[in-house]
Amino acid sequence: MTELDAAPLLVFIGTTPNIGTTVAAFAAACRIAQCSDAKVGYLCLNLKSAKLQRYIGVDQPEVGMDHIRPELRDRSLQPNQLLRCTYPVRGIVGLHVLFGNMERDQAEFYTADQMEYLLDTARRTFDVVIADVGAYWDNAATVCAVREASTRVLVTTNALSHFQEDLNRWIGQISPLFGVPSANYELLVIHSPWTMGGFRVKDVRKETGLPLAGELQLTKPLLMQLDSGQYDQWLAGDEGQAVMEQPTQKWMQQYDIQRVRSVHRQPWYRKLLAHRNGVGS
Repeated sequence: MTELDAAPLLVFIGTTPNIGTTVAAFAAACRIAQCSDAKVGYLCLNLKSAKLQRYIGVDQPEVGMDHIRPELRDRSLQPNQLLRCTYPVRGIVGLHVLFGNMERDQAEFYTADQMEYLLDTARRTFDVVIADVGAYWDNAATVCAVREASTRVLVTTNALSHFQEDLNRWIGQISPLFGVPSANYELLVIHSPWTMGGFRVKDVRKETGLPLAGELQLTKPLLMQLDSGQYDQWLAGDEGQAVMEQPTQKWMQQYDIQRVRSVHRQPWYRKLLAHRNGVGS
């Protein structure tokens, strides 16, 4: 498969752990699926600290990366097998989630060959692939996904220790060692509801020298949905519709993902779709 034949791969990586990278990546995947007819694959490649399953209320996933390890080892994974091992998100037609590694002590056993093969298979299975990777470059998933990415979204905050110290340590020093110049990223700035002050976004841009893809404001209602396992339903509803809308539009234009005409749905119909796991009649 050539690069022209492969689906675009958007990789989200944080300068720092636990700042909202998964929140942003999943919202982007939801927006693309909702705004288009594209088949969207979301890969949770945060091998040591997967959290998405909790955010969307699937505490014990019945399918996921753990279930395709034999196929990854012998390179026999086919697109239809990968699709069967994904979770169709409630109320968001076209979005398929591959849950990540559930056993932290197994993270080091995923090899670079396996991760490259998984990414290649995903890009043959879906129309667009979103990968959420860990902030630390000590595992094959982070290194391989960043190397293979069509777009690299660097998630940070307006805290100096995040966009200066952490960014310089990982993106400035480590990324070039794997063939990815530190300039080959787009910036996504996360704002916390509890942080007062901090640096302005234009200061973050000036310090990093990176183009701004967008911003994401974490709100208390949003964080409550994460804790209650209803983040997917919240994103599909009216209150969450604007999250990651602006950067997603840009990426859709960049990769020629056609938007579909928006059809307003009454609240009762959205609830019905959610109840039917997103399959309407």
